[in-house]
Parts: sequence; C-alpha cells; structure tokens
Amino acid sequence: MPHQEQVLAHGNLCAQGPPKNAGYNSNPVPVMTQTESRDKWGKKMDFLLSVIGFAVDLGNVWRFPYICYQNGGGAFLIPYVLMAVFGGVPLFYMELALGQFHRTGAISIWKHICPMFKGIGFAICIIALYVSFYYNTIIAWALFYFYSSFSSTLPWTSCDNEWNTENCTNYFGKDNVTWTNYSRSPAEEFYTRNVLVVHESSGLGDVGYIRWQLMLCLFLIFTIVYFSLWKGVKTSGKVVWVTATLPYVVLLILMIRGATLPGAWKGVVFYLNPKWEKLKETSVWVDAAAQIFFSLGPGFGVLLALSSYNPFNNNCYRDAIVTSLVNCLTSFISGFVIFTVLGYMAEQRNVNVEDVARDKGPSLLFITYPEAIANMVGSTFFAIIFFAMMITLGLDSTFGGLEAIITAVMDEYPDTLSHRRELFVLGLVVVCFLGSLSTLTTGGAYVVKLLEEFGVGSSIIAIVFLEATAVSWFYGINRFSNDIKSMLGYTPGLFWRVCWVAISPAFLAVSLNKDPLSLFDYKYPDWSMTVGYIIGASSFMWIPIYMVYKLVWTPGSLKQVRHACDILVDLRRTFKIKHCLYVNSPKQL
Repeated sequence: MPHQEQVLAHGNLCAQGPPKNAGYNSNPVPVMTQTESRDKWGKKMDFLLSVIGFAVDLGNVWRFPYICYQNGGGAFLIPYVLMAVFGGVPLFYMELALGQFHRTGAISIWKHICPMFKGIGFAICIIALYVSFYYNTIIAWALFYFYSSFSSTLPWTSCDNEWNTENCTNYFGKDNVTWTNYSRSPAEEFYTRNVLVVHESSGLGDVGYIRWQLMLCLFLIFTIVYFSLWKGVKTSGKVVWVTATLPYVVLLILMIRGATLPGAWKGVVFYLNPKWEKLKETSVWVDAAAQIFFSLGPGFGVLLALSSYNPFNNNCYRDAIVTSLVNCLTSFISGFVIFTVLGYMAEQRNVNVEDVARDKGPSLLFITYPEAIANMVGSTFFAIIFFAMMITLGLDSTFGGLEAIITAVMDEYPDTLSHRRELFVLGLVVVCFLGSLSTLTTGGAYVVKLLEEFGVGSSIIAIVFLEATAVSWFYGINRFSNDIKSMLGYTPGLFWRVCWVAISPAFLAVSLNKDPLSLFDYKYPDWSMTVGYIIGASSFMWIPIYMVYKLVWTPGSLKQVRHACDILVDLRRTFKIKHCLYVNSPKQL
C-alpha cells in the first residue's frame, strides 16, 4: 500500500480513522447521518430569540453606555460601527454558518474542518464552565435584590438599617447635605455590606464563609436553568419567549420614565455629546473592538450549538444580520435608560453628571441605578421590574453558555449520552453549582472579578483567532464559501471572504485589552495574578496539547496529511455526504 493510502486508512489530521472491521463498500449510500435523529427548533422564532437572548446580556445594559461616554460620546459610534461591520458581524455569521452546515457542537465539528484544532472545542467548554461559575452568581445577586424589592420602602433608601455605618449619607430629598470622600450612599452600603458582606473579608486570601441567602438564590437560579435545558432546544426555545422579550418591555418602560425625570436631558447630552478628538486615541478603537466582540459573543460555542439545530437550508446570513442589529441597537438604547437616570441623580446631588457616572460594571447595576429608582415615585414597582429584567437578561446568556457545553459533549459522545440528556444536564448543573460556591462567600465578589478577567479575557480572543484562521486557511475559504452556497444557494460576496481571511483576525488582535484589576479599592496581590494566569492557561493549553498529540500519532508528513484531508472532504462533497457519522475514509466509500 502506498504511504498516502496508509495515511488515509489509519487516520489523519483532518479526519478520524475508520471504525474497526469497516468493510469496503462501493455504494455511497445508505449512510447514517446526524440530521436524521438530531433535535430541531420548534419554530424559527425560538432560534432567533435564543440567539438574541444570548447576545443581549447584562453587559449591554452597563458596559456600552459607560464605554460610549468614556470614549467620546456620539463620536464613539464611528469606531463601534466600523468594528461591528468588519469584525464582529463577519465572525458572528461565520459561526452560524459553521454550526448549521456541520450540525454539531464545538468539539466534534473539528472532525469535519481539521481535527488538529480539536483542542479549540475542549478549550471553549472549559471557558464556558468558568463563565457559569461567576455569571450565575451575578444573577443570584439580582434575585436577592428582586426579593428585597417587595417592600413598601426599599431597604436601600435609608441609613437606619443594621448594616449601615456612620459614613452612610442620604442626600435625596434633603438640603445642605455634606458629601465627602468618606461618604457612602444607602444603596452602596446595602450592596457591599448586606448583599456581598465584603467588609467581613480581607480579600482573596480570606474569602470567609458562604452566604446562605445567596446560596439559596443561586440554587433557585440553577433549578430554573435545569428545567429549561433538560429536554433540549424545544424546551429552552419556549422559555426564551419570556426571558428574551421581557427585557425589551422593561427597557421601554424605564426609558419613558427616565425621560420624564428632572435633569434627564443632562444625562442624554453627556452620553451623546461627541468629542471628535477622542478618535485620535488608539484606546478608543481598542475599546470599540472589545465591546463589539464580547457583546456579540463569537467563540463561546453558543452560536455553533444553537445554529446546529436549524434546518440545513435556513437563511443563516439573514439571521446573522438581524440578530447583530438587534444586539447593537439594544446597547445603544440602554444608554438612554441609564443616562437619563444618571442625569436625574446629578440634578439631585447638585453635581456634574460625570461625578455620578464613574461607576461601571455591577456597581452601576447594583448601586447607582437602584439608588435612583429608590427615590422615584412608584419606586417599588420600578425596582421589581428592573431586577426582573436583570434576571431574565442573565438567564438567557446562561441558557446559551450551558447549551454550548451540552451540545459539544453530547455530539462528541453520542453513544453514551444520546439517551441520557436529563442526567447529563443534571450533572453539569451540579458541577456548575459546586464551582460557584467560592463566589458566594463574603469575599466572593473578588473571586467573581478574578474569574471574569482571567477565565475568559484573552483566552477567548486567542481561541476565536485560531478558529477563524483554521476555517479560512486550513479548511479553506473557497470550501467554506461552497458550504454556504450549498445551504443558501449563493456564494458569500467578496466583502465577507476578505473579512474572514484577513480583516476579522486582525480585529481580534485589536480586541486584546486588559484593564488593571481592582474592586472596592482592593488591590489584588501579586500571587492572585499568577492564579489568574493559570486559570487562563488551563483552557487555552488544550489547543497545543491536542495539536502535538495529533501530530505525533498521525502517520505521514504534514504535506501528505493535508492532501489526505482535501481528498476526504472532496469525496464527502462528491457523494453529497454532509453530516456522516461513520464515513471517515475513502476505503469506506
């Protein structure tokens, strides 16, 4: 047997070897395919709402408005739109198309593209686990607030509670209140001393005890998640009709209410006032790239998983454009919701908007905005719907993140897990719950920040860079374009092809942006940075490890292996075998 035939028969970098005792069969049919037994969306709208629900999360509500005003206001929209058009949307489209064509999750999809990069799938699943460890804790905080909102007087409106200190200063509705650097609002002390209780922890070296109130909230969150995912996309597709649409109803109500508040116009002017000179700063373009990347969310395996349940001829191009537009518009509209209220707060404090807009991240959602709500007429109602919105925004993203793991693992081990989805999902939810326990301690907020920065951060950007490179250069942009043509009936235009090959990977390089790590004036020790880098490496390291494994155990040179890969893919296309489970070498055909 020629050496090339040995490579084909014994396995190569672009296809797995044949099963044992595989006999020669000159007839290409019948072939068992994944599409025959694979679950499917009940309705097209179920899929669209699931994708929108994943892409539109808590970051849309707080991060975009903050980044926008910080980087030139209305002028920031120019780099934001450019980064979306040339970077974010092409990657979004690429993942939807890959998932729909190959109809498999983030691990086993590399059997069809290039198995040498299969470690990308394992890395994606590990990152999704890290996200579940901290992201659901933030939802649990929102649930704690939601429960606390059912009161005629919201508990963060006064300084007369047991958790308050002498520095607590309530300035709403009062004249001649002195605000110093030591002053703390009732909302801030409620968040830091009653919800998080961070004052009882000295930092990461002493995270303290588990807060049973938060653990109960997290248990309820994971219970909802389990019963939404345990039966597959037909169940979760129905749940998102509530969780993906409710935030838009609430945003509309809050925007109308905010526009009627005194001083609201100050906030809007501050939000959109263009500072054209900012466009000369490199950091503005870096922030725009990072914002659009983490907002649309390519690389987390979610888009691959969700689109893999679509019909083969679904118009994924239109889906990518529609869902991307909805996501970006939601971010923009959220700015009005946030800054009308910040303008109101500035009016009440008799200070500039900039002085009350310094908080970002969870502090904006759990301190600044609740503080403003507490001093509105009908504060209880607005607090309830605001935190209900936060819970549903978070749940949608959790559904997507865990579905990415579920789909990837079940597609990789179908014989073992195909009839045990309920048990596998239960086990996954239990692992995520146990992994989240450290974030429920009195120092849990510091753990959340560490996981957020290092568990995702640079690792996910590097992973998407490798994914785009593997698809465009190893699998081949022409082959990928032909795959899309077989689904949609037409080949992607030159714009998309150029973006996939060159512009989008460059966009990912620009997205690398690491801010100094700090929280509540706590300076993270040097050893915690080492721990963070280990966390980041623990996911990315599987990519080179698997590459080395594949190169060592695959016979033949790289050139022969690449040629073998091309032969197998072309044979599959010739015989119209798009989603085969068992046909992996020419000998089987």
